[in-house]
Amino acid sequence: MIRFMARKVFLGIRINLELKKTLEQVADAEERSVAQICELLLRTGIDAYKKDGTKYLQRSMSRQKKEGSAE
Repeated sequence: MIRFMARKVFLGIRINLELKKTLEQVADAEERSVAQICELLLRTGIDAYKKDGTKYLQRSMSRQKKEGSAE
């Protein structure tokens, strides 16, 4: 069976410097590109969203607020 990959498109987003550095560290540790790590994390998040819907985002945002207030 031959699989054809869909043509890739560009998605530009702005993130804070700390998150970028963390993505670079993960990419280095996994010997992957930052783009590959981002795509994997986005796919994982989309899969979780498809499974749990809005509850997934609410839990994630709640977790971020707690971590932000702890600093």
